[in-house]
Amino acid sequence: MTSEQFLPTRRGFLGLAGGAALLAAGTGPARAQKVSTKARIVILGAGAAGTALANRLVERLDGAEITLVDGRAEHWYQPGFTLIAAGLKPAGYSVSQTTDWLPRGVTLVAEYAAEIDPEANTLTTASGTKLPYDYLVTAPGLVLDWDAIEGFDLSMVGQNGLGAVYAGPEYAAKTWAEMDRFTDSGGKAVFLRPATEMKCAGAPLKYAFLTEDHADRKGNRGKVEIEYWNNSKALFGVPIVSEKVRMLFGERGIKTEFDQVLKSIDPGRKVMTFEGPDGATRETDYDFTNIIPPQRAPDVIRQSGLSWADKWVGQGWVEVDQQNLRHNRYPNVFALGDVAGVPKGKTAASVKWQVPVVEAHLVAQIAGDTTDAAYDGYTSCPLITRVGRAMLIEFDYKNNLVPSFPGVIAPLEELWISWLMKEVALKATYNAMLRGKA
Repeated sequence: MTSEQFLPTRRGFLGLAGGAALLAAGTGPARAQKVSTKARIVILGAGAAGTALANRLVERLDGAEITLVDGRAEHWYQPGFTLIAAGLKPAGYSVSQTTDWLPRGVTLVAEYAAEIDPEANTLTTASGTKLPYDYLVTAPGLVLDWDAIEGFDLSMVGQNGLGAVYAGPEYAAKTWAEMDRFTDSGGKAVFLRPATEMKCAGAPLKYAFLTEDHADRKGNRGKVEIEYWNNSKALFGVPIVSEKVRMLFGERGIKTEFDQVLKSIDPGRKVMTFEGPDGATRETDYDFTNIIPPQRAPDVIRQSGLSWADKWVGQGWVEVDQQNLRHNRYPNVFALGDVAGVPKGKTAASVKWQVPVVEAHLVAQIAGDTTDAAYDGYTSCPLITRVGRAMLIEFDYKNNLVPSFPGVIAPLEELWISWLMKEVALKATYNAMLRGKA
């Protein structure tokens, strides 16, 4: 099955383009006269959040010294990983170069950060270079803790039924090859999610749906058993969405196990071991699985003193106000994207709404002004339920559904237009965000 089989009609595509234009419309304050400043701004991370903010700040500030710190040469379009792992896109679909998106007027330090001293206002790189700052924006993403799964190593992906969509574009492609093989031969697929906060919490659900759909399209659904082992009693953080997923799993014959967290895997025996809330363990066999490990803040953040001490203990998310994303103890420090310690917001769509808020507060602070710009927890998940159908789930901190197209796209219906938003329009909107235009 290829994406070309789902190309929209001309009329449908024009409507979709209009929707994408709405999504790409400016979400922050209207552009004003540039603020003159000699402020030294260090942005840790040149992913979606850091790059988008850098592009916006060069348009707002005149004379600022803006430095991006990131050792990654490649920029990954992570929303594309699921499409790669479904055989709909090649691995290269999600890969570009970090430097492709950076504006003139910023300096890229192509190293990883080794230390942050928020008392001295310095960031030290892996080579020992000290970068003093007046303002720091932490946007390094998160760490996938593969070592937390006993018996697993990334070198195993693409063999003996082991997949790992989150690991990167090439691993997503290897996962697709294993899923395609499994849906030919049949057997038992086991899907799961970790107990930590995680990026795009809908992705594990999507891949369970896509595997079931792929087996069905081949006429092999009767040969395939699918189980989803969930870390809690809810399949999704928004109750009404959780109930919808539960119903769809029931209709599609996907069995669920609740309050179970993956602890180890034995690839030789093809056995996974899960642990329940009482510490009791259970084993299950598998023929195919998508490993998703616990996720946490990078060590440089966890060791900096910037993390929450009483929330998400051990995960290390940055202690910020959930409305303005400014640090609660260090007012010249902000956090964006996955590393921000807020109840929602670990998606690229969230970054699109977070960046203008940080921009507004940072520029106002430099200018000696204030702003009421606030992030309301907006998070979006185009929840794919089969190839050609998805639910466009959008919600806020209060778990309210906040659809961008009320009356046009019903959030809890499996729609072709929602699929197109994911498969066709989302990347263009993402790229516009990177350029500071969305």
